[in-house]
Amino acid sequence: MPLEIFTALSLFMLVALITPGPNNTMLLSSGVTFGLKKSAPHIWGVNIGFSLMAFVVCLGLGAVFMASPLLHNALRVVCAVYLLWLAWKIANSGGADEASAAARPQTFFQAALFQWVNPKAWMAAVAAAAYSMQGKPVLSAAIIAGIALVVGFPSSLTWVTFGTALRRFLKSPRALRGFNIAMALLLVVSTLPLLFH
Repeated sequence: MPLEIFTALSLFMLVALITPGPNNTMLLSSGVTFGLKKSAPHIWGVNIGFSLMAFVVCLGLGAVFMASPLLHNALRVVCAVYLLWLAWKIANSGGADEASAAARPQTFFQAALFQWVNPKAWMAAVAAAAYSMQGKPVLSAAIIAGIALVVGFPSSLTWVTFGTALRRFLKSPRALRGFNIAMALLLVVSTLPLLFH
């Protein structure tokens, strides 16, 4: 892969993975609710899951979904419904004390599987496929997945660390409730393009 393409792809992945979206909203919320250590499987799941998804999408799965209106619409509906359900769960979640008794942070597998219903992950993976080298699909997909992995971990860690730092400001149930509702609303907003596209 030429250096200029590699650089452009790396910058694209950085912007795609560090900007707000469903993954980062949930990582921020996990940091607030559970802290950094308990959110580690979530971080690993997001990054391994997205990198694997990017690899498969770059090999041609993305083109299949985009070429079939039925599959594309089914994916949009599933993504929207799942994001709305997650928003409801976040809006109704409690603090770290309540969380330890009633809820758990996302597991590695939950976070990895979430990538397949995350509309921003799909958009990023399909867009990344445009950086593929002609005639080298497997090598291109491996490079794209590798860049996603290298860039994704610091991005995810930034959001969880920020959430963990916010914990001390959200000690009152009222403040935490407001934060959870704000995070849920962000997820709902991220669903709107799916519903009205």
